[in-house]
Amino acid sequence: MNIALIPARSGSVRVKNKNIRLLNGKPLIAHTIDIALKSGFYKEVVVITDSIDYANISKNYGAIVPELRPNNTSTGEAPDILWVQWIHQELLKMKIKASTYSILRPTSPFRTIDTFRRAFETWNKNTEIDTLRAIQNVNEHPGKMWVSKAGYIIPLLPFSSDLDFWHNSQSNTLPEIFVQNASFEIFKTSNLTKYHSITGKNIVGFKTLSTEGFDINTERDFLEAERLVKIKGKV
Repeated sequence: MNIALIPARSGSVRVKNKNIRLLNGKPLIAHTIDIALKSGFYKEVVVITDSIDYANISKNYGAIVPELRPNNTSTGEAPDILWVQWIHQELLKMKIKASTYSILRPTSPFRTIDTFRRAFETWNKNTEIDTLRAIQNVNEHPGKMWVSKAGYIIPLLPFSSDLDFWHNSQSNTLPEIFVQNASFEIFKTSNLTKYHSITGKNIVGFKTLSTEGFDINTERDFLEAERLVKIKGKV
């Protein structure tokens, strides 16, 4: 059984209440709830929040909200494993047992049905996978980055190719490097007991396309999301 987990704490600093701010006439979190339900891949879609307002909105759009999450799982410093372990136990109390969880963050509103299809196709190809994580190409290659030390700069990654150090090489000759984004993550529930972590050991990358990995964290991001909605005609 696949269960979707949508974490939505209310304490956002850079964009106040961003998870319920309207985008194209709907609360931001509703876009993720809607597409997860429509995808057909999940037995249940669960929202994990510390806010009664967020909980009521989420329920109105069809999500389950078992209880409000504890304060220690809702701070800006709390790692994901805290709320994942908590909701896992809550769902077990409700007799809801999952073989896999997907973390779908509400700040990525541009997933499509095809996003889910491709992600699960990748996931189902290899039973040894512990976690699938969404990735995209980096904009700035870390092989060209530097850190300051004792008045000088030194390469962040002092790697070299057959001909020269990365920082002296043409960018098109450097290996492809990815950064994770917030749009998609699938993991086996057994990771929680086997590894005491979400990710486990065998992690496969799921390369997002176009705006699938777009993540809203700032006011500028929200403006860009609104612009993308106008271009696409919908979200």
